[in-house]
Amino acid sequence: MVRNHLPPDHRAFTLIELLVVVAIIAILAGMLLPALGRAKEKATSVQCLNGLRQISMGHAMYADDHRGLFPQRRDSQRWPHQLKPYYQNLALLKCPADRRRVTINPATRNPDPDGALRSYIINGWNDYFLLRAGIRDINQMTGRSVPESALTEPSLTIVLGEKRTNSNHFYMDMLEGTGNDVDQIMRDRHGTNGERSKGGGANYAFADGSARYMRYRGALYPLNLWAVTDTYRTNRAMSN
Repeated sequence: MVRNHLPPDHRAFTLIELLVVVAIIAILAGMLLPALGRAKEKATSVQCLNGLRQISMGHAMYADDHRGLFPQRRDSQRWPHQLKPYYQNLALLKCPADRRRVTINPATRNPDPDGALRSYIINGWNDYFLLRAGIRDINQMTGRSVPESALTEPSLTIVLGEKRTNSNHFYMDMLEGTGNDVDQIMRDRHGTNGERSKGGGANYAFADGSARYMRYRGALYPLNLWAVTDTYRTNRAMSN
């Protein structure tokens, strides 16, 4: 009689064994996916920082080419336009982590830099104009420049930072409303689960041409690094 029994090493998996394998795979995936998500988020933050660093270097080069003066405050041909020769690629104006989307007209071959999708806001230098030039009205600051020499701590003075996703502001104005350093700045785009979570941090460019990531409170507390004057650096700092 011929027997059809398979050798022991050819036996199929039981249902329980298959369920155990599936459970193990699910557990490993659950452990791996968050790590992959954090790695992707970190890479995006670094890409954002590198783009901001290029713009920051362009800002420093602009001052070198314009007798030590920073870009003028303008109502047209604003800072994205003035700095364009130094950063060239308009895509650098948008942080990859910024979720804002707009429809681009493909017929526009040479778009105005001021109209490009933009994630950053530049320092309006309000405290400098107020305390050193006596100008309180923001409109009267138009057409004026801040000299590089006015900054006593360029490595600790913010030139550019990330703005809130839906903000259209070009200039960070301390004297506008409650202060743009409170209501227009994005301080938690990276390393957090949502806007205004007061966790994570954001990227900033400084007057010495450097750029770095700072935690949520780092730019405003204990010193307001958007300010030039000691009065505003210490008295306008926000602890929240």
